[in-house]
Formats: sequence, structure tokens, C-alpha cells
Amino acid sequence: MQLPDLNVIRAAAQRIAPFAHRTPVLTSRYFNQRTGSDVFFKCENFQRVGAFKFRGATNAVQSLGDDEARRGVVTHSSGNHAQALALAARQRGIPATIVMPRGAPAVKRNAVADYGAEIVECEPTQAARESAAEEIVARTGANFIHPYEDPCVVAGAATASLELIEEVPRLDVVVTPVGGGGLASGTCLAVSELLPQAKIIGAEPALADDARRSLAAGHIVAEPIGPTIADGLRTSLGPLTFSILSRHLREILTVDEAEIVQAMKLVWERMKIVIEPSSAVPVAALLKYSDRFRGRRVGVILSGGNVDLDCLPWTIR
Repeated sequence: MQLPDLNVIRAAAQRIAPFAHRTPVLTSRYFNQRTGSDVFFKCENFQRVGAFKFRGATNAVQSLGDDEARRGVVTHSSGNHAQALALAARQRGIPATIVMPRGAPAVKRNAVADYGAEIVECEPTQAARESAAEEIVARTGANFIHPYEDPCVVAGAATASLELIEEVPRLDVVVTPVGGGGLASGTCLAVSELLPQAKIIGAEPALADDARRSLAAGHIVAEPIGPTIADGLRTSLGPLTFSILSRHLREILTVDEAEIVQAMKLVWERMKIVIEPSSAVPVAALLKYSDRFRGRRVGVILSGGNVDLDCLPWTIR
């Protein structure tokens, strides 16, 4: 599996430009003072479907040949990738089938349906999700688009960092959340090419620190992931993302659940923007380990802003 280089990432940026938003980079005097650093937030919460996932899904769908595209696309996801692929497929005028586990949040199911995708329910296990998707591919010939183990998806995710660096060309550190590793891998590939002197740091919930443990062990650690509030980061690395992160990621910092909630609340209160818990993880790391960033110019990828407004974490008792 060939890794995307800078030319591939730039081509992805051109490919998705008619469909994806060029999201803003925001600053905050409050966070600068709290951390003693100059912080630049790349706001993928303002992306289509409310998450960076739209970049990778769109690049994958738009990269299909016409004959391939006519067969449609399929994936398994209960979150942002489901919505992203559904919309990307609708924009190309091709069918999309999304395998979603029973019990997936109604707000996410409704969004996928609104984008015109067919939803196939399965049991809430990884094996059931994969089996259902494989059956659809075998029956229909549809193209399986993995949420992160796909070079086109990783190249699309990398365009967020490409835009950040084009707007803020001098950064000392870039901090990104780590789940399955698609965004973190894209960040690594773009930053290592454009800013080779910059440190690339991952951030993970302490209850789901499988990527940190995997990189420390030198192989993928497939242990159960805890029930972190950062639901977008409850996925494990795959061979593609592990290979990229093990080469380029300087370290992974972990934060606890209370720190994630506090960081999320601070962004809402101080910056007046909506981010989801997964986006708050790198912010929490920035606050917790501020001594490491003091005096630096720091880019932070805010991965998305899809939140169930009836279940805000600071209102749950």
C-alpha cells in the first residue's frame, strides 16, 4: 500500500476543493495566556458534516473511476465517517450503503438517512460490522471505503494540515487527536514534508490509549478500549496508520475524562465555538502539558463539532 506523498496530498486538495470547505484558523488570547504559547486552531468543526472526515470520504469517492463509481460505496461506521461518505456519495450521484450498529445515536442515523444513504443495521461488534459490509460488497460490487485504512482517505485528511500550514507557515508543534489514526497520519505526512523541523504530537484519552501503547510496543496492541467520552477516538490503529505514526509521531500525550470535559467547556465558553469531545482531547493535552509548549507556535487540529445537545458532558450527573 503506497503512502501518499506531498504531490498526492496537493492533488487531493484540488480534487475536494469544489466540495469541501476551507475551514478557518482561529486564535484565542485566553488559550495563549493559559499556555504561554501562540496557538492556532484549525477548525474542522466548520467542515461539511461537522468533521474532518468529509475530506477523506470526498477524496476517496471522487477518485473512483466512472465504472467503479456506478457500483456505489459501502462502509461501516456509527459516527462522522458514516455521514461524510453518505454526503460525498450523494454529491457524486452514486449509491451509498452504511452499516451501522444497533443503538447508534439517533442524531447520527438521521443525518446519514437525510444524506440519502441506505442504512443496514448490525450487532454492535466489530466482527458484525465487518461481516455485514463484506456481504454487501460481495452482493453488489460496491467499493468499500474504510474510515481510515485507505490511502485516499488519509490523503484527504492531510489536506487539513496543508491548509493550516499555508495560512500559518511557521509552526513549531502540531497537535492532533488519535483514534484510528487517519487524521493523525494525514497530519504527519503533510507536516513532515512541509515543516520537517516541527514536532508532531498526538493526543489520546487515557481510557483509550491503545495507540500510545501500540507505538511503545512496536506493534498494534489490540486490547479493549475503555468507555471514553471521546467516542470518535474509540477505534484502534490499522497497519497503514500504524506504519505512518510509528515513523513520524514524536509522542502521544494522554488526558483523563475530566480534563477532556473541562477543555471542551473552555472552548465553548472562551472561543464561542462548538467542538465535540474528541476535538477537546488535543486542547486538554495543550493545557495539561503547557510547559512543553511554552514559547512555541502550536497548531491544534479541532477534528469536529458533532455533539448531542441533549447530553452535554458538563450537565450529566
